[in-house]
Amino acid sequence: MSPSDSPDQSISARALTFAAYAAFVPIGIATVLLGPMLPTLSARWSLNYSQAGALFTVQYLASTVAVALSGAMVSRWGFRFAMKAGLLLMSAGVALLLAGPKIMGVLCIAASGFGMGLAVPAANLLVAEVNPVRRSARLNLLNFCWSTGSVACPFLVAAAAKSHRLPLFLASVAGFALLVAIGIAAMPSYIVEPYAAKDIRKDGGPVIAWKHPAMLILAALFFLYVGVENGFGGWIASYAKNLGSLTPVLSVMTPSFFYSALMLGRWLAPMLLRMTDEIRLVQVGLLVACAGMAGLILSHGLWGVVASASLAGLGLSYVYPITISVLSQEFGPASSRVGSLMFTMSNLGGGLMPWMVGVSSTHFGTLRAGLAVPLIGCAAMYGLYLREWRAVREEAV
Repeated sequence: MSPSDSPDQSISARALTFAAYAAFVPIGIATVLLGPMLPTLSARWSLNYSQAGALFTVQYLASTVAVALSGAMVSRWGFRFAMKAGLLLMSAGVALLLAGPKIMGVLCIAASGFGMGLAVPAANLLVAEVNPVRRSARLNLLNFCWSTGSVACPFLVAAAAKSHRLPLFLASVAGFALLVAIGIAAMPSYIVEPYAAKDIRKDGGPVIAWKHPAMLILAALFFLYVGVENGFGGWIASYAKNLGSLTPVLSVMTPSFFYSALMLGRWLAPMLLRMTDEIRLVQVGLLVACAGMAGLILSHGLWGVVASASLAGLGLSYVYPITISVLSQEFGPASSRVGSLMFTMSNLGGGLMPWMVGVSSTHFGTLRAGLAVPLIGCAAMYGLYLREWRAVREEAV
């Protein structure tokens, strides 16, 4: 039965979708926080490129472990439980990031990553399940909310660093996440979640359709997308700082152009999906993103960085929400189980590719060489999306 088949189900669908939207704003801030803070943390902890890149690996390996648990948690206790638990852990990790020595900071990064690993898959799959008619549009709006947080983050970090109030800023983000978790916990009893398929065999183990023709391709797409986004967006501030022609405050703010373009693209997506199918939109977007990433590598000043980062963000904006939509279309009610594997792959990519950027940059002595890594990943995604997918055009409702 569709969540929109009765008034009560429609109310539940709207409430649950709004809860996911609210959760994704602080999650967006926390997800990209390492990027604009990387120059500060590198100076505070005396890190080189490779060591700084390893911080992303810590965050996303912790997130990977959480994602692996998320599917089972959702099946047993529901989508909202995973979201609440994730937000609470993320809140603690962000609040205490600068409260102690390096080892404590690394543990806080891991805790924040673990929390995001619980909350992000649950929220994405919840929105996909309760909005079967305009799934891609709603998922784009969900990730638009993520983008509002990610866009604001570099500006907020720059302002807090300039006024020497970074601990206060981190406490504010943590408090925001905590308030959202409390709001989700306080939702009335008539708000009913959709059923998450346990999809178990007679021997009690989970069934995953390993032979499904889209399985390996989707796994590669999830791995590459989050890796590309983090590998590119996470190093923009450091790249801009190394150009030498920008002030430190302006350098910290440059990732906002990338995340602003991501937000703009996701805001436009519902309209564009009424004019073309989702697969064609992703293909065009990936070509635009490749052009932007190549442009950044060739940039030498502020306007080149701004234009290239914006182009890359706009091109990438449609890829992740539509890939989640394709996952839900291909696997139906079992997507919460399969999604656990896919989000695990995405977190592996998110942890490994920024580290690969750092290692490549250290080896060649320049961040330009490192930024070729996400460009290659973006081109690979375009190749994978050339397969014969089932194109779906959104209904205008």
